[in-house]
Amino acid sequence: MKTTVILMLVGAIVGAAIASVVVPPALSWYASPGGIPGGSQVQAVVQIPQVIHFAISSLIRWQLIGGVIGAAAGFVLGIVLGSRGRREGDFSRYRAA
Repeated sequence: MKTTVILMLVGAIVGAAIASVVVPPALSWYASPGGIPGGSQVQAVVQIPQVIHFAISSLIRWQLIGGVIGAAAGFVLGIVLGSRGRREGDFSRYRAA
């Protein structure tokens, strides 16, 4: 049980860290305008607080999703590792000496 919880916490941290690395380039790709000739500037007026709110909320949302996926993977790994260890321990006390 303790190993499963530790693996879930490590998985959540690793998932959030991976999301922190992957999401910012994905957001910049998603937010960049397409069809602009090379070298020209985008002529646009934006609401900076709305842009910041969108970027930060998207990053936090994807960190949460990455953490949940990592915790689920840690849970499955903990169950798999725990079931193997329990089987070996249960049968060892019935062996003939």
